[in-house]
Amino acid sequence: MTLYNLVFNPYEVNAYIVAAADGQCALIDPACCSPEERDSLVDFIASKGLRPAWLINTHGHYDHVTGNAFVKKTWAKAKHAAHNDDLFLMEYGYQRGEIFGFPAEKPPTPDVFLDDGDSVDFGELSLKVIHVPGHSPGSIVLYSPEGKFVMTGDVLFYGSIGRTDLPGANHNLLVDGIKKKLMTLPEDTAVYTGHGPSTSIGKEKATNPFLK
Repeated sequence: MTLYNLVFNPYEVNAYIVAAADGQCALIDPACCSPEERDSLVDFIASKGLRPAWLINTHGHYDHVTGNAFVKKTWAKAKHAAHNDDLFLMEYGYQRGEIFGFPAEKPPTPDVFLDDGDSVDFGELSLKVIHVPGHSPGSIVLYSPEGKFVMTGDVLFYGSIGRTDLPGANHNLLVDGIKKKLMTLPEDTAVYTGHGPSTSIGKEKATNPFLK
């Protein structure tokens, strides 16, 4: 398993690429926005000899899905996956993004809807899906027990949690989900966030003020 991190668009979304030994890979929130960012993603994939098998959105906010249409056009065989509860955000939220300079191109409808307990499999790898609503109704995180990491999207950050003042958000539901579903993971699990620096389950359990 190899993990890569690229940062895209004005909101500095952490886009992750998880690659299997055979070159198959999953693109997690590949939120490339500008022509330059799109070219950089294509060049990076080609330089590593990768074959995108999945496009996965951790949630449907426009800063995370702005690259969806481009990715599906470029790698048509990649299956697009997300949680059904965020479909409304993908279908209409992109229009709000136009106000902030994001491309007003409607994201495609996912090919696969993921839910708690599902897995995304490619090559020798398997990413476990954990549904943690609260930042958005359909927020999911992706957990790799073998790789000892979890990709949390905008659910959990270094020293913080996702915003809960947005449509469909719920603060108590988010905190409860983090405590019950994420803080129970091994403390040495690396946390790769949707924005900003990475952290660990142990560090957030000990120091995150929102989880006290």
